[in-house]
Amino acid sequence: MYQMFCSRDPAYRNPTGALATGENLHLRIRLPRSLGCRGAYLSIRPDGEQSTGDSAMFWCGMDGNDHEWWECDYKPARTGVYWYCFRLNTAEGPRTLCKGTRGMGQFQSTELFQLTVYDPSFRTPDWLAGGIIYQIFPDRFHRSVQAKQNVPGDRIFHLNRWERPEWQPDASGEYGNNDYFGGDLPGIIEKLDYLQSLGVTCIYLNPIFEAHSNHRYNTADYEKVDPLLGTEDDLRALCDAAKARGMHVLLDGVFNHTGSDSRYFNRNDRYPELGAFQSKDSPYYDWFDFAQWPARYASWWGFQTLPVIRHDSEEFRKYITDPGGISDKWLACGTSGWRLDVVDELSDPMLDAIRIAVKRANPEALVLGEVWEDASNKISYNRRRHYLLGHQLDSVMNYPFRKAILGLFTEQDASAFADIVEGIVENYPPQVLRLLMNLLGTHDTERALTALGGEPVRGRGRAWQSTQKLTDEQRAAGLRRLRAAAVLQYCLPGVPSIYYGDEAGLDGYADPFNRGCYPWGHEDTGLIGWFRTLGALRKQTDCLREGTYRTVAAKGPLLAFERTGLNDRLLCICNAGDVPCSCELPYEWHHAQVLLGNTPETGRLTLDGISCTVLYLQ
Repeated sequence: MYQMFCSRDPAYRNPTGALATGENLHLRIRLPRSLGCRGAYLSIRPDGEQSTGDSAMFWCGMDGNDHEWWECDYKPARTGVYWYCFRLNTAEGPRTLCKGTRGMGQFQSTELFQLTVYDPSFRTPDWLAGGIIYQIFPDRFHRSVQAKQNVPGDRIFHLNRWERPEWQPDASGEYGNNDYFGGDLPGIIEKLDYLQSLGVTCIYLNPIFEAHSNHRYNTADYEKVDPLLGTEDDLRALCDAAKARGMHVLLDGVFNHTGSDSRYFNRNDRYPELGAFQSKDSPYYDWFDFAQWPARYASWWGFQTLPVIRHDSEEFRKYITDPGGISDKWLACGTSGWRLDVVDELSDPMLDAIRIAVKRANPEALVLGEVWEDASNKISYNRRRHYLLGHQLDSVMNYPFRKAILGLFTEQDASAFADIVEGIVENYPPQVLRLLMNLLGTHDTERALTALGGEPVRGRGRAWQSTQKLTDEQRAAGLRRLRAAAVLQYCLPGVPSIYYGDEAGLDGYADPFNRGCYPWGHEDTGLIGWFRTLGALRKQTDCLREGTYRTVAAKGPLLAFERTGLNDRLLCICNAGDVPCSCELPYEWHHAQVLLGNTPETGRLTLDGISCTVLYLQ
């Protein structure tokens, strides 16, 4: 099979990846002489627009006796997503060269190639590049001895932190999420030395503002730390103590909805001021969208406890983003930015305003969004979003890489892994790529150990999940896969993110079983040691901070990819299969330093089943 074009190969598209406005793009296609091409054209258009006309390509000579090159240049005039293909006039009639698997040009396909064009002034914070994120669900990490103050009486406390989080619905059929284990901000401070030992440089906290659930995504008061977690002074102390250890603190911004039990909506009459549910004279009435006041209102995914904020509410936007507003208040405490919850449901004007507010307060603060798909071409509510073009997000949670990594160890298809990773590398600006939050699990997914070792859920609900426990055999298999998966996570472009306790061997299916307490005193110390080793590996390699990515091999269970920086290079080779395998190394890697795994012999590397080797050149 001859190659006519590959959007991920600089021999055909230079530069590869996203492009800055005004930057020149050189495109080449390699056609068989037998096709009898009489004319080749680049057909390219900005997203949402009709074709602006085809641009002629020029015949540029032969490649051997059987193939010929056609080439052209293109310089995009404005930011956006562009779509392109190649149209040919041939002896066989009109042909169109479109996108196939792994960026290859194919006549049989109708999918267009993507070109992402971003603002040339776009820059993202340097402090996160090359680092490690640690995600903490505050109620479940560590409880200090500090007494809790002003705690509402309707909160249920577990006396034993080894108990399973409550999962059964109440009499009304709703999940109250009102059971607590008492983790708090002072407790996190007490464990900063532990986080530092893992190489953590950024602590991402799930919501900490006053709310009446253990997850706190139903904000009750944006202006207060939840009293069960501590005080504003405790947050400042955490930020100061983290900064002293070279760490930053990232807060969860939930700006799409509030809680119905909040000072703003006040459906439960908990607060003295008038909420939107109580009176149309409430200062917050215009924040919400009532179909029929007060009982019928728009809510997030139909959850009546989560009334959504109107997209056109200027008063709410000002409350969050104006000088002296909510964003300014919490950045002034020493935090380093926001992870934005359900960013797909925030309006463009709101996202624009959040970025302006954050960068006004601190140009080095981070704006990171929750997006589960390819964020460069995401469509939400029938509109193409432009998160990554330089005016909204700095980066995103990287769920596609999670899919690629978990899929490699469950399906053993390295080519599918490579296609996902190469697609993100191709579509994301480099400023975004270096800060991707690369995760194996979060509060919204199964624990990584369960996903890699446990029985697949296959649509079964909480009742089934509540009865499941990993067998010794499943846990052993999951741990082997998790160790190898973490190597890939730490070596891919972006920043690895540890969901608290994954590094200590916590397991569990989806919410709430993935939100158990950190197992202090019962950790898997061997697994923690592995994550410490990976943290040290990242610290000693410049190419994992900014380096380019290239797939070297991807067939069956065998994967190899290379990271190249200005001063060093790294080759990661993975065997996702259960049985050992071997491979020949490119000559330049024959005498490389072995950072992890087996040592090659005479240019040949033997890999154990479910294992990785990492080689290094300076």
